[in-house]
This record gives sequence, structure tokens and C-alpha cells, in this order.
Amino acid sequence: MAGGGKHNNASAFKKKSSTVTQHEEENSLALVLRPVQDAPIISSYNDRICPLLDAVDKLRHLMITREGIQLPTIVVVGDQSSGKSSVLESLAGINLPRGQGICTRVPLIMRLQHKSIPQPELFLEFNGKVVQTDEEHVSEAINLATDEIAGLGKGISNTPLTMEVRKNGVPDLTMVDLPGITRVPEHGQPDNIYDQIREIIMEYITPEESIILNVLSATVDFTTCESIRMSQMVDKTGERTLAVVTKSDKAPEGFLRRLFESHPMLSKIDKSIVGPVLAQRLVQIQATSIARNLPTIVKSINDKLNLNVAELRRMPKKMSSLSEAMTAFMQIIGLAKESLRKILVRGEFDEYPDEQNMHRTARLVEMLNHYSVELHRNVEGNPANNFLMEEIMVLEEAKGIGLPNFLPRSAFLTVLQKKVNGISSIPINFAEKVWNYVEDVVISVIMQHSDNYYQLQLSFRRAGLNLIAKMKERSVNWVMEIVEMEKLTDYTCNPEYLSEWNKLMAQQDSFLKDVLTNEERPSMVKLEGFGDIEVEKLRQYSHVLQQAFDMKMRMTAYWKIVLKRLVDCMALHLLLCVGNLVNKEFEIEIVNELMGPGGGIERMLEESPSVAAKRQKINKSIQLLKKSKEVVAKILDKIGTFSD
Repeated sequence: MAGGGKHNNASAFKKKSSTVTQHEEENSLALVLRPVQDAPIISSYNDRICPLLDAVDKLRHLMITREGIQLPTIVVVGDQSSGKSSVLESLAGINLPRGQGICTRVPLIMRLQHKSIPQPELFLEFNGKVVQTDEEHVSEAINLATDEIAGLGKGISNTPLTMEVRKNGVPDLTMVDLPGITRVPEHGQPDNIYDQIREIIMEYITPEESIILNVLSATVDFTTCESIRMSQMVDKTGERTLAVVTKSDKAPEGFLRRLFESHPMLSKIDKSIVGPVLAQRLVQIQATSIARNLPTIVKSINDKLNLNVAELRRMPKKMSSLSEAMTAFMQIIGLAKESLRKILVRGEFDEYPDEQNMHRTARLVEMLNHYSVELHRNVEGNPANNFLMEEIMVLEEAKGIGLPNFLPRSAFLTVLQKKVNGISSIPINFAEKVWNYVEDVVISVIMQHSDNYYQLQLSFRRAGLNLIAKMKERSVNWVMEIVEMEKLTDYTCNPEYLSEWNKLMAQQDSFLKDVLTNEERPSMVKLEGFGDIEVEKLRQYSHVLQQAFDMKMRMTAYWKIVLKRLVDCMALHLLLCVGNLVNKEFEIEIVNELMGPGGGIERMLEESPSVAAKRQKINKSIQLLKKSKEVVAKILDKIGTFSD
């Protein structure tokens, strides 16, 4: 018996009257095909089915499935010793290997072709060779081929064995017989034999294009059959699953009738698919499936072919002369420079929309902001820290014979130099951090644009690292000079200095009064811009307190200018250096590295193993797809022959 089928292919499953013949032998089929030379299936379908079936078989022979294109396939599955061989023998009219345990150890692709010839022709194809055999020796030939594919013993393999049977009276069918399911390993079988078989079966039955022919023994409980369970996992509605029941003479009396009437899935099976009608139904279903899927197969072949051709065109041209290598080399430099201009100069990141590390301007602004915050948070940058005590100590040491209340410039410079020394490492560390980031960007861009020239990537990388090292050294030296200049003298023409100093000095009289003459002698005095100041210890330095306050306010106003100058100059310096790197230094460094002694631009003539392998793979795929396209082009006009 057999059942199932898509709803929109109901015509392929329409019930027809037929004759049922029951065998009483041990391995008898409940429903047996008896080949008849003048069967209607031959005369009615041969002319229309053969071209479609031939086309699919040619595609299968070309191994089009390796390109991810699935083909309509009748897949025969069943538990071990369920009688699959009996079903296939009945359809093919030949003897297949029999024995205890697993008889089918590799996927057996059976191509049956009706040919009006005096003697049957049988061929086996495996491991790139074709072996001719005959009906008497076909079983032995299959065993020998299986041993060559899967090895001696009882192991299995997923490498297929193809058997072509050309014989008068057989239906035009192509089926794949898979190893029978067994849970308990026999002696000589691997412990994971069940998992290996299951993996092979699931690979073949999962595609929507597969038609599952489930062979069930009447001697077992169908509801516990592994093959039924696997089929239901990939075909939950049963629309592309058929069932064949074997060994009906061994079933308990009345069991089959009760089961097929009560089981939710088996009750849907078409009872008319028996004897020759089983073959007829398989041929109809196969033809309908091929006709239905062929347009999709054609589209998939064309799409895949176009993608491969486009990818091949995008690959670097295989060079044969130094002039071609030089042209490719300069093209790499040009593309890399343009990418660096976008990222490092113009702040564009269309080439790397999802890689935030390559969004240079945003990352540089973040680093500058962090640098500014770090400068202002430094303990030397807090004007309220140890208020006036440092100024008082310096003034005490700088005093000399001269006019009273005169602010010595040397005292101001001493405090300034100490404050600059306190933050001197921050600008240097920041410059190194920025150039480390620029180095990552430059190397990433260089490696991307030279990806197809592995033999030169080391030189490109070395040139990039050398260039960044030079630029970093220049920047660090420049930063050190800036720091030294800040320590050398106190100068600014920025009007904000005087404005800020006057604002701060407006609080001097009230502060001195609270510290020196206020009868309440407060211990804390609030000073705008500084917060609460501890003043108790300041009272003992009344003779220099006015000078110290003046110097503190001058330093506070000037220090803001210094910090802002360190940030602004750093930003302008880095923009200039990065611009010079891209527009001037980059090309010179790369050319000197590769055109100089030992640079070896001629190495570009050598194609990298990965690129060569990729090119070979794409070319092989294109040839396969072109052949496949030619195959399907010849039978496209046959699609209209089959309708639901």
C-alpha cells in the first residue's frame, strides 16, 4: 500500500482500479508490481516522462546539489529488514543484495529506464568509473562496489552508488535507496551506526523536493517505526510521504485492516495504489514533481551562475607581466588612499557602516574629550587644592631686598613649571593613543585592499607600521616641545585671561577681611569658583597673604588658558599630521618599501594559494552551472505537458 501526496497534485493520486496479487513467501509484498511489457504506464507516459527524468538525472550526475540546488527525488527509507529490497526488486525486476543486518550500506541511486531491447543493460557508476554487469551478477557487483566505497565490514558511507537499469517493461523512475535504520549496532558496526544512518536519511528527506517512500513491515507496530518518526519530522502533514507495506502474510489476522482504518495518518492512504499502479503512481508523482520544480531549478541555476560570474569578475586579474603588476600595485595604493581620505580626513564611513572603530572623526572627538577631562581632573589642575599654601611657600623662598608687596615673576614661573610637570605625561600619552588608533585604521585598510596579494601583504604591513612609527615619533617630539614651551614663560594674548583675573580679584578684599580682621574668625570662607576654603592656617602668613592671593588668581586664570591651548593645539596638530600622512607620506612610504631593494613587486605575479583555489572553485562551478543550464534549456517546453 502507499499513500500521501500534495493537495494540489490530487490528480496524481486519483484512485484507479487495479489487480492485487498477494505473495505468501517470507519476504512477500502486500502490494506487488508485476512488470508488463505493454503496460499503459509505458505507452502513456514514456514520451513525456523520459525527457524530464533524463534532465534531472543529468543534473544529478553533474552533482548540481553541491551548488545548493535541490532536485526532485524519490527517497526509499525503512527500518532494517523492513523489505525495501523486495519493493525495489519488484519495481526493477532484478535481484538486489540480501542477508542479515544492513544490506544497503551506501545511498543507492537506482535509475530505471524502459528500453525495447533484447537483453537488459545494467551499469554501476561509482568513484569516477562505470562498471557493466548483468542481472545474474548485479547483486555481487553491488556488493563489490559497496566494499570499495564504504570499505570491508559493516560500516556505511554517504558516498552514493548509481545503478542504471535499461530493461523492457520497467517504469521510468529514479529512486534513492538508503541504509535501513537500526538502533543496536551489530558486531563490526560502529557504536554510532544509528546516528550515521539518521544523518544520511535526514539529509535526503529534508528538502521539500524529496518524495519519501516509506517501506513498513506488517510484522511491526507502525506507530513505533523509526522511519515513520523521521518522515513526520520533515513532512508533518504527510503530503510528500508514501507508504508501502511488506510481509502482509506475517501480520496478525485483521491487524492491517484495523490499523489502516483507525490510524490518523495511515487511514488517509489510497488503497488503490497496488501492483502496477504503485509504479504508475510513482511515475506520475515524480513527473509532476519534476515539472513543478523545474522552473525553480532553472531560476536557481541562472541566479547561481550570475552570482559566480559576477564574483569572478570582482576577483583580481591574474597578472602575467610586470607592467600589469605595477598597474595593480598603483591601483591598490589609490584605493587605499581614497579609503583613508574618507575615514581619516573627511570623516566618511560608508565603506565601514557597521564598524564603529573605523568612524574616525567620532572616535577622535571622543578621545579629545576624554583627554580634556583628564587634564582638568588632574590634581595639579584643581585650584582649590591646598589653597594659597603653595604660593605662600614659593613667595617665602623668592623674597629679597626690594619694594614690599611686589610679585616676583620667578615665583609665578616656579608654580607654573610645577603644574605643567604634573600634567606633562597626559599629552604625550594622548598622542601615542591617537596614533595607535590611526595605526589600526591604516593597517586595516591596507590589508583589505591588498587582500588578494598575500605575497605583498607583509611588505604593505611593514610599510604601514614604519610610517605610523615615524608619524608617532614626530608627534611625541612636538608634544614634548609644547610642554617645554609652556614651562618656559607665561604668555597669552587671550583677553579671557584678564577678564577672568579681574573677576577673581574682585573677591580679594572680602576674603582678606574674613581671614585677617573678622572678629568671628571663621575657619571656612566661601570663595566663588573655589568653594569652601580652610583659612585658619593662612592667618599666620598675613604678610604675604595679599601677594599669594594675587598670584593664585593669576595662575587660576592663566591655567585655564594653558589647558585649553594644550587641547586646541593637539587637535590641530593631529589633523595636520593625519592629512599629511594620507596625502603625502603614505604613497611615498609604500612605494619606497615595495620598489626598493628586496621589495619584490614582481611577487604580485604569483597568485596566492587561497585566491587560486577560489578562482578554480568558481570556474569549476561556472562550468557545471553552464552545463546544467544547457540540460534544462532543452526540456523547458515539456513543463506545460504536466498539469495538476
